[in-house]
Amino acid sequence: MRRQPPCSWWLAGLLALATLLAQAALAGRPALAEVKLPAVLGDNMVLQREQPLPIWGWDTPGTEVTVRLGDASAKAKAGEDGKWSVTLPAMKAGGPHVLTVEGSSTVTAKNILVGEVWLCSGQSNMEWNVAQSNNPQEEIAAANHPQIRHIKIPHRPADKPEADVPSDGWKVCSPETVAGFTATGYYFARHLQKELGVPIGLIGSNWGGTRIEPWTPPVGFQQVPALEEIAKNLENFPTKNQDGKINHQTPLALYNGMIHPLLPYAIRGAIWYQGESNNGEGMLYYEKMKALIGGWRTLWGRDDMPFYFVQLAPYTYGGDPTRLAGIWEAQAAALSIPHTGMAATVDIGNVKDIHPRNKQDVGRRLALWALAKDYGQDDLVYSGPMYKSMKVEGGKIRIEFDHVGGGLVSRDGQPLTWFMIAGKDQEFVEAKAEIDGTSVVVWSDSVPAPVAVRFAWHQTAEPNLSNKEGLPASPFRTDAPTPGSDR
Repeated sequence: MRRQPPCSWWLAGLLALATLLAQAALAGRPALAEVKLPAVLGDNMVLQREQPLPIWGWDTPGTEVTVRLGDASAKAKAGEDGKWSVTLPAMKAGGPHVLTVEGSSTVTAKNILVGEVWLCSGQSNMEWNVAQSNNPQEEIAAANHPQIRHIKIPHRPADKPEADVPSDGWKVCSPETVAGFTATGYYFARHLQKELGVPIGLIGSNWGGTRIEPWTPPVGFQQVPALEEIAKNLENFPTKNQDGKINHQTPLALYNGMIHPLLPYAIRGAIWYQGESNNGEGMLYYEKMKALIGGWRTLWGRDDMPFYFVQLAPYTYGGDPTRLAGIWEAQAAALSIPHTGMAATVDIGNVKDIHPRNKQDVGRRLALWALAKDYGQDDLVYSGPMYKSMKVEGGKIRIEFDHVGGGLVSRDGQPLTWFMIAGKDQEFVEAKAEIDGTSVVVWSDSVPAPVAVRFAWHQTAEPNLSNKEGLPASPFRTDAPTPGSDR
């Protein structure tokens, strides 16, 4: 047998070592000699109009990349980690356009529209799709709206901020695709598209059953003093267990895996439907909403980024029947945060189903806020009556409201429901209530010296007070705590 020269063993070992070193150098870097775009950038996408447009991706380190969209172009060089990015100038609504990226290879994204882009996030009531909602067959058959586009971000917790997330891409709205769209987002988009006449893009990053904390970025927690204990322990969230899995309910987990990969995609704002999994937290939920909203605005670099959310619907959760009212109170308090809005839902829920099927009105009511606040329809009535003030008048209490619209009404023509009143003993009893102009007068013969009123302060409350535009009054109590209290 022929003996191999001793130097060949040394050479083989050297080659093996070189291979290992090369693999280590490329760890965490795309295996590239080609252009790669993130999942959120691709065919059929909608880009945000009238904002600078970030476009980014990866290529072999040091490669010069040229990006073209319409008449605009820009160049960048891939860094040591392979990432490159450019910002194209703002564009007017329209299309279709083609995005071309030339580097180690050439990548194109076709059928691109420019319009309005909204992030649709939260738990199951945002993830709930058109096929699961009211009148699915009719709605699906009628969904010929090629200017509405949707991308679904898969469930993907992560222990660190991810650069990308797999997705099957943007879908053009049609009877063949709409069944899987977020229903709340779709009906929001449909109303906006009808009113504005521009393309609407929806980024569906949502997960049923999730709490608010995993969606919140580190900077959000750090901005809210009431959440200092979470902020001080961020390095402990989230962590992998012995099986390598991450608890998706821990702080940061879904921000890392489902929000960070979207950055810095230009958007108009966000719509949010969540809170059921935080039920029972009372005004602490208001603090967590501040963290989420402030955190997302910091990520996108826009303090005035719109954030519109859905009031939780009545439902028989069990336990203390006023726990849900505590979340309602926290949501109402969040309206004090600039550039927010709330779609009230106490009239369109189902106390036996935590997933009310009427997502058409939910989406439309969110759209009313956007139309009024972002798209110049200043004369629009976009909210139902909201508690403003109270005044004791003898044995009665007069309640004044904001957002009375064309006037206060009983939605079903029956006496007003779900009002309670109490004296100094704080024993609340069922009360009578009547509309008097733009206010409601509340009383009970058993409470001669009243001091406080509560309205719809129960998890199954479906009150009949609304304005003439059909938007319901929101639950309230005149003996409300100050923000930060857990009462």
